[in-house]
Amino acid sequence: MPRTRIKICGIRDEEALFAAADEGADALGFMFVENSPRFISPDEAAELLALVPPFVSAVGVFANPTIEQFADIEEICPTPYTQLHGQEDAKTVRACGPDIIKAIKYDPATIAGSIQGWDAIEEVGAILVDGSAGGEGIAFDWPSLAPLIENCSKPVIIAGGLTPANVAEAIRACRPWGVDVSSGVERVKGVKDAGLIEAFCAAVREADRG
Repeated sequence: MPRTRIKICGIRDEEALFAAADEGADALGFMFVENSPRFISPDEAAELLALVPPFVSAVGVFANPTIEQFADIEEICPTPYTQLHGQEDAKTVRACGPDIIKAIKYDPATIAGSIQGWDAIEEVGAILVDGSAGGEGIAFDWPSLAPLIENCSKPVIIAGGLTPANVAEAIRACRPWGVDVSSGVERVKGVKDAGLIEAFCAAVREADRG
């Protein structure tokens, strides 16, 4: 099976950054959503961005920004990838592109149409399916996503309620291109735990081995 990519979201300090990178995480998320317990200012994120090792990507995470707000933060902390985790419309997504990771909330009634719609937009580089609006640690029905992933031309990432204990099950259920974790590797809300990051990455590798 192909290797499952790993994103550790909500990086706020050097300890979490290096814990994730050392364990083989492919991407680190900087949360630019002010009401999130994982919020980091663009200036602080820029200092951490300079420490990101080679071959590890940084992702700026936004929710419903105006184009002006997005541009202002990008000027201070220009991450290679942008994750839009709100109810952004296609016009906003195109304006913030390219290389957009568009997050959508899993809803059995709308998920197929949502994936199909975002799959058709050139500026969307990947689609992230979350069990909630983001950061709430709510899982969804992973097996039901499997046939939709097969029909999507773009990489699909799953998030929501993932932990070291269940991420292997999630991967085996729908074989996503990547997994995204935040609360599942925290000792308290907003504070990453190096041991949980290590366990999460190890569980992903174990699932990839079959």
